[in-house]
Amino acid sequence: MGLLLGFSWALFSNSVLRSCPRGERLLQGGVPGSNSDPSKLRSMATVLICRRFPGLSRVTAFSTTTKCKAESGSSERKQKKEETPEAANTGTEPAATIRLLNPSGYRVLYNPSAYAKSRAASQQHAARNRGQALDSAFSSAGTAQVQSTFSTTSSQASPTIRNALPNPKFKPLLEQTLSARPSAAQTKEKAEMEKTEMHDSKEDPRVFQKGRPEYLSLSYNKFELIEALPLEAGDSILHSITVCKDNQSPESITDYFRKLSCLPVEQHVVLRSDPRFNRLCSCAVESIQLFSTSELIDILKAFVRLVVPPTHPMLNAYENEFCRRVWDMNLDQLLLVADCWRCLERSVPSYLSILFSYANLHWKDLTLPQFVQLFYIIGEGRKSPTDLMQKLESLIWKYFDSFTLEEVGAICLGLFKSNSDVSDHVMRKIGDRVSLQMEDMSSYALVNVLKMLRYARIDHLPLLKKLGKVIPPRIPMINIQGIMHVALTCSSLHYYDEDILAAVAMSLPSKVTYCRSKDAAKFLWSFGCLEYEPPNEEQFYSSLIEQMHRKLHEFEKFPEHLLTGLLGLAFVQRFPAELIDYALNDEFVRKTRESKYDLRKDLFTLGKSVEIECPAYKGSRLSPHLYEEFTEMVLNFAKEEIYVRPEIMEAVSLLESMLGGPEYVKSHMLLPHTRSSDLEVHLAVDGHPIPFNLKGATADKKLKDIGVNLTDDLLTQLIKGRSNSQSPVEVENEAKARGQERAEEAQAPCTGGRTAFPDGASVTGARLKVWPQSQRSLETPLSPGLNQQPRELKLAIQVSNRNHYCYCSKRLLGLHSLKRRQLRQLGYVVVELPFWEWFPLLKRTRSEKLSYLHYKVFDPALLSGAG
Repeated sequence: MGLLLGFSWALFSNSVLRSCPRGERLLQGGVPGSNSDPSKLRSMATVLICRRFPGLSRVTAFSTTTKCKAESGSSERKQKKEETPEAANTGTEPAATIRLLNPSGYRVLYNPSAYAKSRAASQQHAARNRGQALDSAFSSAGTAQVQSTFSTTSSQASPTIRNALPNPKFKPLLEQTLSARPSAAQTKEKAEMEKTEMHDSKEDPRVFQKGRPEYLSLSYNKFELIEALPLEAGDSILHSITVCKDNQSPESITDYFRKLSCLPVEQHVVLRSDPRFNRLCSCAVESIQLFSTSELIDILKAFVRLVVPPTHPMLNAYENEFCRRVWDMNLDQLLLVADCWRCLERSVPSYLSILFSYANLHWKDLTLPQFVQLFYIIGEGRKSPTDLMQKLESLIWKYFDSFTLEEVGAICLGLFKSNSDVSDHVMRKIGDRVSLQMEDMSSYALVNVLKMLRYARIDHLPLLKKLGKVIPPRIPMINIQGIMHVALTCSSLHYYDEDILAAVAMSLPSKVTYCRSKDAAKFLWSFGCLEYEPPNEEQFYSSLIEQMHRKLHEFEKFPEHLLTGLLGLAFVQRFPAELIDYALNDEFVRKTRESKYDLRKDLFTLGKSVEIECPAYKGSRLSPHLYEEFTEMVLNFAKEEIYVRPEIMEAVSLLESMLGGPEYVKSHMLLPHTRSSDLEVHLAVDGHPIPFNLKGATADKKLKDIGVNLTDDLLTQLIKGRSNSQSPVEVENEAKARGQERAEEAQAPCTGGRTAFPDGASVTGARLKVWPQSQRSLETPLSPGLNQQPRELKLAIQVSNRNHYCYCSKRLLGLHSLKRRQLRQLGYVVVELPFWEWFPLLKRTRSEKLSYLHYKVFDPALLSGAG
């Protein structure tokens, strides 16, 4: 058994060592200074693995001991085999022992590619990290890399209202490591996925620059062929700097920077820390005003190649000097300098402000490449000069037919990143072109167009329909952030396309570990908003909830993402208890207060939804004080924006007329946390309306007499009962006569020429006077039979609008589906006045509207269900 475990450890250690450069050199024959001694190599390998995985130190010790004992020969093993257990226990104690535990909170995934650097990644970005010692690099290999191998999942199995997520039965550590060894095909597939998920936020937006040679003079070209400088030549240059000291001309300093930037990339870190290089930088700053503009640009480009840190103090002097020279430079130079600052990842708001002012004066002279490059700079600077954008919009029309599809994507990305407003006409024009040429467009450019359509709220139906045909086959080849934007566009535009959503759902579980906290939250929101149930529903949701647990630390900085994800889950009736407990605790609520976003409505919706739908929940809850604050905020908004909508006011007015007054109808929010209004009506089981809104009646009528003169026909109806063939208009007239009618109407006998009614009406001769219940003596007791209230049917009438439904569909969105579900749980019967029925009626006659409301309120199916 010991030999087997030792062999297993060797396989595991080899796979780990091959995933890092130093380990690879160990396997290939050693490192300088080790003399390739096997015992030393083995010890160094053990140290490297333990630094990478500190939790395996006991395993390492055991493996080393086992291997040494295995080399002692078969005779020793045979002798040990014949020993009794007691004898074995009396022997020498081993150097280290191992217990194969079965931790419920960890799993091991064999994923060596998570440690491999992609060749496609920028060499300059990798060079930033080479200044650290090699051993430090091993010990701090990166949270994301280790996470992909050891994933903490102790809180993955939070119970939900629909289904508790399964608790995986994890295998022992070494057993699962061995069984998880991938085949060659799996390794290749993993490498392909790694390549797909590689996203360079600095280089990907610059793809459009490859389409025209003119961009070479407007932007930094990282692919420019330069002659590599030997290391000895670099030493010679640095030595000459020391000899000449302060006697350096601007031309020679520029030449030094240019040549030194051509040193091998691995030497850049050493160069930047060399005192002689720092002396060269100081000399350049001291004589910066003596340089020509082209020389300064060459130095700036050298800084980009050398990957000078964006916070380096000397860059302040260069930024100030370029700001001073803006008006003496041409537009090509200005755009090139702005691009270099972007490549250095340095924020230069002052320079960009002056650049935009320059462009504002010369906007008519912009060529097409200059125009697109300017849009790129605007987007990367996250700044949108309003006066300039209005002028640039006219240039979109000028060059529209000449743009390549990648340039169209670049313009949309620039608009989106800078939060720029653009006319609907422009966006629809872009949508028209993209819908016709979508097959020829790269996925990256297409996603950029979708971002801007989402931001501008443009529901371009031909484009969306074409998207449903083109994008699903591409989903597996798009990285996770691009997929997120596709799903988010659909949900933001309320566009339900099952093919798109199914493709996203099927590809996501295998990519979920690449999700940022934002990505996971947006996926949950998008699917919950559209209420789509994917074919792999349990796998889809469980993988995303697990990722939310893994990214829990990110929510401290971005609390809005946690609430977004939890609301998306609540829409589809999933409530992970541990995440909810974290989101509703006082500390997290305090963080939401510090966010740049107003998250009070989201907290309100989540907290109240948990109260209604999860009665067994025992975790954190929002305080009553917060609920009062949130409720007041929502109700104030409703008074100004919701209750005054024409479709709601008309429905309230007609219902009051039909039922008998404001005491029978209440326009308010039954569930303020769902942010939409309700018209509440109470009916007895026999269909008679029940007055309940006495406060509303008092405010409306102010206790004044509303005597109604009744005709002989109406008197007959009151005595003998309502005719089955009554029209809605007749119902309205009768309601006016009834005034404040109680739930159960009784027929009273005629006594002495006077007819008495339970509502307080009296008949003398041929005329009848109806007195409101509110004007009768409250001390007068009613008979026990009349005072007994029948069983009520509480109606929650929903006056919906198109924003409650998916686009061009009768499918409710997640929030409004959640509201109706919760209303039913609280005992209400939901009655819909859908916009496709009610809105056209607003232009019809009063009798038609009354007839429609009568049909909705007195639906026999509702009454039979209540009985």
